[in-house]
Amino acid sequence: MKALVYYRSVVRYLLAKGLSRFWPRTFCARVAPLKLQEIEFSPPGPGWVVLRPRLCGICGSDLRLLKGAESFLLEPYASLPAVLGHEVVGEVVEAPPGSEWRPSDRVVVEPILPCAVRGVPPCRYCAAGAYNLCENFLEGDLAPGVILGFTRGVGGGMAEMMAAHPSRLVRVPDNVPDEVAVLTDSLASALQPVLDNFPADRDTVVIYGAGIIGQHLLRLLRVLGSKARVLMVARYRFQEELALEGGADVIMSNPSRALLGEAVGARLVDTTLGGGNLEGGADLFFDCVGSKSSLQEGLLTLKGRGTYVMVGTAGTLGPVDFSSLWFRELKLTGSAMYAHGVCQGQTVRTYEKAVELLARGDYPCRGLVSHLFPLADYRQAFKTAFDKRRHQSLKVVLDLRN
Repeated sequence: MKALVYYRSVVRYLLAKGLSRFWPRTFCARVAPLKLQEIEFSPPGPGWVVLRPRLCGICGSDLRLLKGAESFLLEPYASLPAVLGHEVVGEVVEAPPGSEWRPSDRVVVEPILPCAVRGVPPCRYCAAGAYNLCENFLEGDLAPGVILGFTRGVGGGMAEMMAAHPSRLVRVPDNVPDEVAVLTDSLASALQPVLDNFPADRDTVVIYGAGIIGQHLLRLLRVLGSKARVLMVARYRFQEELALEGGADVIMSNPSRALLGEAVGARLVDTTLGGGNLEGGADLFFDCVGSKSSLQEGLLTLKGRGTYVMVGTAGTLGPVDFSSLWFRELKLTGSAMYAHGVCQGQTVRTYEKAVELLARGDYPCRGLVSHLFPLADYRQAFKTAFDKRRHQSLKVVLDLRN
């Protein structure tokens, strides 16, 4: 079968890392250790469901890998070579006897590979339902890895065939087209931090970054009934238009510290060095960028005992002034993937809840999937995803239906 394989090459990884510093919006296809090639398909185990991928989204983690921007400290939690792709809408081809799945069933694949998938007894986090924090990602029957698409021998969605553990599948309702179902993974990634940090109606919330995760965060707050005042920081005009449609109260494009502070009810306090501090501010700051500047502005934009949530993946961020963390007793937390959460008083599996929200009919999806490309055109797909400004790209998807 044909599959898009990312293989291990320290030299190519570092070369891509160096080139991305000069051309951050350019996909250097000749440098990236990535090949569309023929490989043999083999399920990881006899109890796995064989799938034919229909659509597979390109995730920000895929782009970070190709840019050489992933944290070196996370290297043990992946294994190569690996077939890329974890935002999968697929069709069941073959299921083990006694399974609830049948050929032609449409499913989305929750890509996490915790204890239950690895054939080991549940760790303390898996036993509590927080399998995104599994302590056995390096153990068991599978190669080391947190999710499929970055794990050797497990396969991924950017291929003509793949397999998934039955416990990781969620059925796609008939009224949800593939082009909507492919949003499930990014929606679940935004839903988890919303469920874990749901604002009070009187709160002021900043969503910093208006890519696909930021757009989902905004829509989720509104669909789940939040009346909080929501300010979204965008970089491009097309993102601003989508944020307006999603229900933002205030939309700002690359604001200065003073303007951002004014928008959240803070005032700029002059400093001789350092660009000024802010007094007062927001209650909740969702950082969907994960950069040095977004972290710094988040720390300064929050009022006393406010909460900063790192949603965007980040590695080394460079020097950041953390004095506000101490001075204002801020809460800093991260949000990694998805598992379970409390939604309107009920404990839910986040991935299943994401599918339910997409099936309701009132979730504003228009414009979120911006591009579709056949697998053979993967180079152009990644180029489009890399350069959001030129292509006005949000969620770029590989189409394997033909």
